[in-house]
Amino acid sequence: MRETVNVIGAGLAGCEAAWKIAQEGINVKLYEMKPEKYSPAHKYSGFAELVCSNSLKAARLESAAGLLKHEMEILGSLTVPCAKENSVEAGGALAVDREKFSDSITNKIKNHSLIEVIGGEVTSISDGITVIATGPLTSGAMADAITELCGESLSFYDAAAPIVTFESLDNEKVFFASRYDRGDADYINCPMNKEEYLAFYEALISAERVQLKDFETHPFSVYEGCMPIEELASRGVDTMRFGPMKPVGITDRRTGKRPYAVVQLRRENREGTLFNLVGFQTNLKFGEQKRVFSKIPGLENAEFMRYGVMHRNTFINSPKLLNSDFSMRERPDIFFAGQITGVEGYMESAASGIIAGIAVSRKIKGLDPLKLPLDTMTGALSAYISDPFNSGKFQPMGANMGILPDIGVRIRDKKEKYGVYANRAIESLRKCLYNENAESDSET
Repeated sequence: MRETVNVIGAGLAGCEAAWKIAQEGINVKLYEMKPEKYSPAHKYSGFAELVCSNSLKAARLESAAGLLKHEMEILGSLTVPCAKENSVEAGGALAVDREKFSDSITNKIKNHSLIEVIGGEVTSISDGITVIATGPLTSGAMADAITELCGESLSFYDAAAPIVTFESLDNEKVFFASRYDRGDADYINCPMNKEEYLAFYEALISAERVQLKDFETHPFSVYEGCMPIEELASRGVDTMRFGPMKPVGITDRRTGKRPYAVVQLRRENREGTLFNLVGFQTNLKFGEQKRVFSKIPGLENAEFMRYGVMHRNTFINSPKLLNSDFSMRERPDIFFAGQITGVEGYMESAASGIIAGIAVSRKIKGLDPLKLPLDTMTGALSAYISDPFNSGKFQPMGANMGILPDIGVRIRDKKEKYGVYANRAIESLRKCLYNENAESDSET
C-alpha cells in the first residue's frame, strides 16, 4: 500500500505498532532517538529496552498478566514470542534476558522489508497517520508538542492510590455513608478506634519505601496534594486524622459514635467492583502495602488489584482525548500507544501498541474500527483508557481481573474464578476475530 505510517518511539508499544502495521502490508517509518540520545532511564541501544524489572509478570492463563499475554499472541504479538525465546527461570513468571530480548526485537524490526528505522530525536508531530509511543519519559521538546496537540498539560507524576475489589471487603466492618449523611452514600467507610489507628500508624511509618531513581524528583516537593500517606504520617501521629483519615461527619455503624479515624474508599469504575483508598497515594513497596493496609479494619483480606505508585510518569488524559482504538477523537489520524496513554506495565504498553497497529491498518484499508470485547483484558484496558467517566480523576491502570465484567456467579476459589474469567475472554476474543474475518471474506 502506498500509505506510509509514522511511528515515534521504538519501545515495546512502538515496536508492536510498527510490526502489526507492517505485517498488514503497510510501509512504516519508525523513529527512535537512541543511540543518539537517551532518556535518564535508558542505557541500552536496542529497541524495547526493559528499564526496571526483567519480569513480564505471571505466565499462567488464570492470571491477569497471563491472560493479557495470551490475548496478545492471538492478536499477532511480536514481543511475547520474543520473550518466550529469551526467557530465564523465574518460577511462574515470564522473565527474560534483557539484552537478548531487546536484540531479538531489534533484529526483527530492522530486517522487516516494510519498516524503515530513522534515528534521531523527534521534536514535532508531522502530517500523516502517526502513532505516538514516546513512553513515560518523553523528551522535553516532544512533550511540549504533545501538550500543544492535546490542548492540555501532561501529567508528570503517577500518584495513584491502591485499588481493592469490593467483594473482598469485610461487610461486617465497613459501610457506605457520606459525611454528615449529605447527598448519596457513595463512599465506603472503614472506621478505626484509637488502638487500631495507633497500630496502623506504627506499621505505616516503619514500612519500607521504594528508592527513587536519581532523575526522579520526589512528587511531594512539586505539589503538596501528591504527598505520600507515609510522608504525611511522619509529620506527627495525628496528622492523618486531620487529613485523609479525618473522622468528622462520620458515625460508626457499630458503636453509634464518631470513630477515632476513618479510611474512605471511593468507587473506581462504573460497575462498582473496584474501589480506591482515598488519599493513600504511597511510595511503599508493594509487599509492604499489602501488609500495612491490610491492618485497616475491613481490609484484612482485601484483594489488591493495583498497588499505589508514586513516580515520574508522563501520560495524557486519555479518557478525554482517545477512542478505544487509541485514536484521538479530534485528530483521527493521530494514535497514541504505550504508557503515555495510561496503561501501566510492560505488556500493557505492548498490547496498546498492537491495538493501535490494528486500528491504523483498518483505517488505511477502509475498515471499521475493531471492537474488542469488554470481557477480554485487551478490550477492558482499551475501555478504561477511553471512558469519559474516568477523565476527571484519570490514573494509569495495569491488567487486573477487577476491570473485567462480573461473571454473575460467586466463586470463592480465586484460581477457579480467574480461570472462568480467562476462558470467557479467550472464547470472546476468538469469536470476535472469527466474525471479523468472516465479514471481510464476504465483502471480498
